[in-house]
Amino acid sequence: VFEQEVRRMLADPRSKALVDNFASEWLQLRKMRTVAPVPEWNIDWDDNLREGFERETKMFIESQLRDDRSLVDLLRANYSFVNERLARHYGMAGISGSYFRRVPVTDEARRGLLGQGSMLLVTSHPNRTSPVKRGKWILENLMGAPPPPPPPNVPPLAETKNAEKPMTMKERMEEHRRNPVCANCHRLMDPIGLALENYDAIGASRVRDQGVKIDATTELA
Repeated sequence: VFEQEVRRMLADPRSKALVDNFASEWLQLRKMRTVAPVPEWNIDWDDNLREGFERETKMFIESQLRDDRSLVDLLRANYSFVNERLARHYGMAGISGSYFRRVPVTDEARRGLLGQGSMLLVTSHPNRTSPVKRGKWILENLMGAPPPPPPPNVPPLAETKNAEKPMTMKERMEEHRRNPVCANCHRLMDPIGLALENYDAIGASRVRDQGVKIDATTELA
């Protein structure tokens, strides 16, 4: 009667706790409550967007569980849940109103968890994206293969403000990896995170960063 009992429990309204508690912990959704993107770098940011990100992912995970979807759909599902505010941020047309509804996702880059603002937000710094944090999040939360902890006294990523020539994030990461202390862990994380560079720190699509064309091409180690 195992399957019968599982279906009975999922049908109970209290099963929503599975999403609110387990999924929030697993996907680090609780971090969104304390994330504070720098306003001048993220002009489209507000608390409505923060709440929208969290609600989208929770509704998405709940639908995956209740519809008994394949694990592959976590990354490739061609639908999500948005309202007008969130749709506008994602560049989806024809959606109005504050209520969330299931919509088809035609842009392949937006499909599944990795195209959702929640994940992209919690893996960014307040003023920029972080390929390292994004790669680490995927290794830990989706692949079950966390990288080793960083060694002490790791040098910071090179800034571009005072550079003679602005560097792409890829170039900055490559420079960082030249340090043998950094190379071992970063060769695993960086390629995964760099593949998501066409999303900014709050999950909006982009092709340039600080006037420099983004290079999101990468090679897995």
